[in-house]
Amino acid sequence: MKKQLIALMFALVPTVAFAAGGAGYHLDEANVDITDKAALQDGARTFANYCMGCHSAQYQRYERVATDLGIPEQLMLDNLVFTEGTLIGDHMKNGMRSADAKKWFGAAPPDLTLVARVRGTDWLYTYLRTFYEDPSRPLGANNKVFPNVGMPNVLAELQGRQVIGCKAMPVKDESGKIMRDTLSGDVMKQEQCDVLTVVPNTGTQTEEEFDTTVRNLVSFLAYSADPVKLERHRIGVYVLLYLAFLFVFAYLLKREYWRDVH
Repeated sequence: MKKQLIALMFALVPTVAFAAGGAGYHLDEANVDITDKAALQDGARTFANYCMGCHSAQYQRYERVATDLGIPEQLMLDNLVFTEGTLIGDHMKNGMRSADAKKWFGAAPPDLTLVARVRGTDWLYTYLRTFYEDPSRPLGANNKVFPNVGMPNVLAELQGRQVIGCKAMPVKDESGKIMRDTLSGDVMKQEQCDVLTVVPNTGTQTEEEFDTTVRNLVSFLAYSADPVKLERHRIGVYVLLYLAFLFVFAYLLKREYWRDVH
């Protein structure tokens, strides 16, 4: 019994360590919608262009993604597949060798097929938006949600240079409502430090556009982690309707059977 408990504890250690990054940091709501195919298509494009250089989604196939997201197969091959010799039916693997990844990053980047199920969409959405410049780090970047993460800010081209500094922030009451001056009606602000700020005109997208890009990327990762979710929910509705219909006849049969008994 004692050996089994010890084995269970060691088995849970990787899971606990994987979930520990960013503990206590406020997570923004991602509000993903996996029924929005346009958002999923944009997320797939971002994933292929900015994530697959290091990460893979090896439990997902290009063909399945193309079918589910409504992307013509040839368009998928021409625009979202960058590994030479890859076929539409192949898994979404990248061209980086594990040995090279360990040499460059210290560890091979994890596969992202199920990352949304493990981490959660809110975690991913906040994590991808909270990278900031940190010259002390080997790759020049750090992260608020996952401190000392061994990953560069791959979306810096879109977001721009994000730094930590002081910024005038709205004052909120205990309920989280923004407070205003009783006389002028202006929003009350106070200077806060250790705040993430994007340096103006250093990225190709505005803050709103970047948030949408990240949300679409997280939506694609949420779909990838559970590609049959919508189908499962659809079948579930039919099953519940069938059981409700069957219940009526079962109830009538029960009344007929017990009528003579009582």
